[in-house]
Amino acid sequence: MGANTQESHAPLAGRYFDGQSSRLYHVTLSVRDGVAVLAGDIERSCPLGELHVSERSSHAVRKVSFPDGAYLEIADQAAFNDMLHDTGHRDGWVVRLQQSWRGALLATVATILALWLSYQYLLPVVAKAVAFAIPQSVERRLGQGVLDFLDQHVFEASKLDGARQQALRSQFARLATPGDSTPEHRIVFRKSKIGPNAFALPSGDIVLTDEMIELLPDDQAIMGVLAHELGHLQQRHLTRRIIQTSAVGAGAALLFGDVSTVVATVPPLLLDLKYSRDVERDADDYAIAMLRQNGIALEHLAQVFVALGKLDEGTPYLSSHPASAERVERIRAAQQ
Repeated sequence: MGANTQESHAPLAGRYFDGQSSRLYHVTLSVRDGVAVLAGDIERSCPLGELHVSERSSHAVRKVSFPDGAYLEIADQAAFNDMLHDTGHRDGWVVRLQQSWRGALLATVATILALWLSYQYLLPVVAKAVAFAIPQSVERRLGQGVLDFLDQHVFEASKLDGARQQALRSQFARLATPGDSTPEHRIVFRKSKIGPNAFALPSGDIVLTDEMIELLPDDQAIMGVLAHELGHLQQRHLTRRIIQTSAVGAGAALLFGDVSTVVATVPPLLLDLKYSRDVERDADDYAIAMLRQNGIALEHLAQVFVALGKLDEGTPYLSSHPASAERVERIRAAQQ
């Protein structure tokens, strides 16, 4: 409470509890020379500066707490607020915001804005840090069983000749990779029920569909697709996306090695996977660097997106790997 030295308000009826028992004392509260004075069933006084007043609320009874744990309840809120005003007491800014519809609206807007900014900018940074802090053994477990699920619902056994599959694997294995390390990976071939597609699982599996191979003009373009997906593995993009989607729960589970609660979220995420422009640019940059390192013209990678751009926009690969003229131009500009 404040410290106005004048008694400017009639005594207020209140209910006093000593904090030691359940006994109720009926008292009146008045203020004299900066001191709260109780009279009635019990008499006591206390300097205003030593008292604590509970926050103002529309319905709850306000309390005045004493240093020894005793407290006083005042039912007449309006009269008590007037007394507080007379003593110079002011509610905190949070309480004042709560009591104002403008303040409440401002607080709501500020909260929504803070959450949006955190989701857009802070969460990706945290997800990246968590993803790179996870041991690869834990990350590999995250992808286990996902391919089996997809085989049951999305894929069929590849119709591509076994020798052709092995030739593509061998060709990619001979390529040098940028950086000091190469992510552990395995190329698997599948026939898809939803058209051309390619993606990398946290398990290290790079899935390439028969339809994607049929779409691309040559093996060098296929190498470009595989290099792009290897870039996703290198940057742990899918793991980061899983953490962002599941937020704190997934991050904590992965850090402590309990992936069972997270694995179930991966297949639905893959079916509606939309990487951000920055993430796709990172994977493209990795592919560009890898093709350059091996003396492969970047036009082969550009032709991947030219071919994809001719497909219907509903094709799943286009939703997860958006093909655009801007992207093709960026790749072509890199080879100049």
